[in-house]
Amino acid sequence: MPSESALDAEGRTPAADRLDDDHYPAYTMGRAAELVGATPSFLRALGEARLISPTRSEGGHRRYSRRQLRRAARARELVDQGTPIETACRIVRLEDELAEALHANEELRRAAERTGPRQEP
Repeated sequence: MPSESALDAEGRTPAADRLDDDHYPAYTMGRAAELVGATPSFLRALGEARLISPTRSEGGHRRYSRRQLRRAARARELVDQGTPIETACRIVRLEDELAEALHANEELRRAAERTGPRQEP
């Protein structure tokens, strides 16, 4: 969490600091589609399938984060291989869940190593 001195008047970090944030919605729909190599309608379809949920700007335009673009790019790869979009979205969700579980498992393993072997009664 940033220090209070690093926050702007509205309690947010300055924009330059947010650019390193994977969750910061920095990309417009057109730019996001270009980066993913897809069409805006493909990104809308991913939103309808609830794989990604773009933030809305004050003007109501969709804004995407780098994390969302990575998920969209992975879904596009699967669709390009012939996978139906709903199935591709499910696969991406499961891949994300697996990565999170593996990360949590690694954290627990490290914590167990720090505390040493368990004593049996």
